[in-house]
Amino acid sequence: MSSLKELQELIHDKFDIDPATLDPNASMREKGFDSLALVEFLFAIEDRFAISMSDEDSNIDTLAELAAAVDKIRAKQPA
Repeated sequence: MSSLKELQELIHDKFDIDPATLDPNASMREKGFDSLALVEFLFAIEDRFAISMSDEDSNIDTLAELAAAVDKIRAKQPA
């Protein structure tokens, strides 16, 4: 199950951005997320999903890529 919808809800909660305006395949940087906002968002993701993101995940540019990374990490966690 993809975490995309949960990530969109988290963006809405944290940054007050309407999830309907977010194209999962568009660059989050082009949507106005600067480096600090992206790092802050990664910390929020770690808290929400109780996961640990790697440093290379900070280079992810789209919401779809981020959802795939979160899904991969969550799949490796014990049930």
